[in-house]
Amino acid sequence: MQLIQNKEFGGERPLFGSRDLHLDNVTILAGESAIKECSNIRATNCRFEGNYPFWHVHGFDIEDCYFAVGGRSALWYSDHLKMKNTIIDAPKMFREMEDIDIEKVIMNDADEIFWKCRNIRVKELKLHGGTYPFMLSQDIYVDGLESDSKYVFQYVKNAEIHNAKITTKDAFWEVENVTIYDSVLDGEYLGWHSRNLRLVNCHIAGEQPLCYAHDLVLENCTFDPACDRAFEYSTLKADIKGSITNIKNPISGHIVADAIGSVTLDEHIRKPADCRIEVRGGRYV
Repeated sequence: MQLIQNKEFGGERPLFGSRDLHLDNVTILAGESAIKECSNIRATNCRFEGNYPFWHVHGFDIEDCYFAVGGRSALWYSDHLKMKNTIIDAPKMFREMEDIDIEKVIMNDADEIFWKCRNIRVKELKLHGGTYPFMLSQDIYVDGLESDSKYVFQYVKNAEIHNAKITTKDAFWEVENVTIYDSVLDGEYLGWHSRNLRLVNCHIAGEQPLCYAHDLVLENCTFDPACDRAFEYSTLKADIKGSITNIKNPISGHIVADAIGSVTLDEHIRKPADCRIEVRGGRYV
C-alpha cells in the first residue's frame, strides 16, 4: 500500500481512480470528487474540506479524521467502509451504500444521512440536528446511539437497536421488523404505521405514541405521564410497567399495565375492537 503523508490536494479529482493508498495527515482542500472511483483506501488523521470526496469507493477505512462543513455529501454509492473516531460537521453523508461499520463517530449536522443504505453496524454514534437520518435503510444493528435529529428511522426495515437515547419527532414511521432494547424514546407520534415493531425495556415519552401499528409488541416498558391517546388503531401485545395515562381505541390484542389513567373506546373504534385491557392483577377495564 502506497503511503501519502503530510500533503494537500485540491481542485477536481486529484486522486481519481487510485488503488491501495494510505493517506495520513492529508488535507483535501476545496474542490470536488477527490477520491472518486477508488478502492482499498485508508485515511488516518485527515481533514476533508472539499465536496464529494468518497464516491464510488470500494473498500476503505477512515480513522481519526475530520469532515468540515464543505465536505458535504462525502460518502455516496460506496461499500465496505470502516469509520472510527471521526467527527463530521458536513450534512448528507452516507447515501446508497452497503456494508458500513462505524464506531465512536460524532455527526454535528445529521441532515439526510444514511439514506437507502444496507448492512449498517453502529457502535457509539452521536447525531445532532438535521432531519430523516436512516431514511429507507435496512439491515441495521446499533449499540449506543444519542440523537436529537428529527424524523429518525423512517421507512427502515430489519433493524436491531440497543442502548439508544433518541429525542425526536415522528420517529420509526412505516418501519418493518424493528426491535429496540434498553432505550429512551422521547418524541411525538412514535412508531405510527409500523409493522412488527418490538420495544423491550424501553421508556417512552411524547404525545400519541404507537398508533396505526400492526403487530406491535411491548415488553417491560414504561411511559411518561404526557403519553396520551396511545395505541389508537393498533394491534398489539403490551406489558407496561407503572402507569399509562390514556389508551385510545386499540383494534385488537392485549394490554396490561400496573395502572391506567383512562381508556377511550368511542364510536370511532375499528373492528374487531376486541383488545383486552387490564390492570395487573386481573381487573379488566
